[in-house]
Amino acid sequence: MPVISAPHDFNEGHLFVDLKSIFGCPLYLKCEGFNFAGSIKLKAANEMVESAEREGILKPDSVIVESSSGNLGVALSMIAASKGYKFLCVTDSRCNLSTRLLMEALGSKVHIVADLDENGGFLGTRIEYVRSLCASDDRYVWLSQYTNPGNWQSHYRTTAPQIARHFPRLDVLFVGTGTAGTLMGCARYFRQWHRPVRIIAVDSVGSVAFGGEPGRRMIPGLGMSMRPPLLDESYVNEVIRVEEADTIRACHQMARRGFLFGGSTGTVVSGATDWLARHDTRDMTAVAIAPDLGERYLDTVYQTNWLQDLFGDEILAPSGPATTTFPTDEPSPREPDRWPQP
Repeated sequence: MPVISAPHDFNEGHLFVDLKSIFGCPLYLKCEGFNFAGSIKLKAANEMVESAEREGILKPDSVIVESSSGNLGVALSMIAASKGYKFLCVTDSRCNLSTRLLMEALGSKVHIVADLDENGGFLGTRIEYVRSLCASDDRYVWLSQYTNPGNWQSHYRTTAPQIARHFPRLDVLFVGTGTAGTLMGCARYFRQWHRPVRIIAVDSVGSVAFGGEPGRRMIPGLGMSMRPPLLDESYVNEVIRVEEADTIRACHQMARRGFLFGGSTGTVVSGATDWLARHDTRDMTAVAIAPDLGERYLDTVYQTNWLQDLFGDEILAPSGPATTTFPTDEPSPREPDRWPQP
């Protein structure tokens, strides 16, 4: 059992879930949510902070500021608290309430922007606010996860080698795309691997990360309202776009089997299982990366009123592609009125 003195010193990186019994296709899910920050963003946050410290950018009176939809903000809140820095997270209304409360519990400040940018998202507005802060006071230090090479380098050094160690015969890797840090770090690593690995980027419908028309996106995590500066499509073999309704169905199907994952994971899994269903999977080794767990999505992805208000009453109907069929003599959890009364 490890003994640690700083919260970022612990990060379980060698846990995989076999999803074949749930989705019927050969897919291993790398679980990145078992650390004190609760997501894969701990890796990038730690690398960017330590790099800024080595370069002398961070000083004792510095205030770290970052634009984040949630998970990176939590990771930076935790690291800032551990190291004695102040941290301000600039986010928007799509950030889960539990995530905002968690950042504040760790001593961080949270600023929520309300104005949409020219692409119909909030990212441009968030970035402009960060820039105005940095211009107003040189104590603010913007790590800029969107352009910071430490973002992808952290995954090149950790995430990808962890996958390679467990799956030396890897054929295809599914990676969700937000800032593209995880995607590019893993893609660059496996480009040098001893065998070809097909890199599949998974994006949300409505994101413009790989081009296309912007659209409504309500689940934070994956997707961008601008092209990620870190993205180099020459490393990507294919892009899959997932509707948020399919994200939700995938999350609920895993939850019905006891695995509570976050919205980003639902998107990646939905895209991966759809791709695998359309390909010959005999002798194929496929891995997908799960960025986070599901507790922070209890008031959104797993909240009935939120789902019905945004996606309609049929979002979890039995006809959905990712719902579980229950025996007729057992009550369905989607119909609580049929459960036995105490």
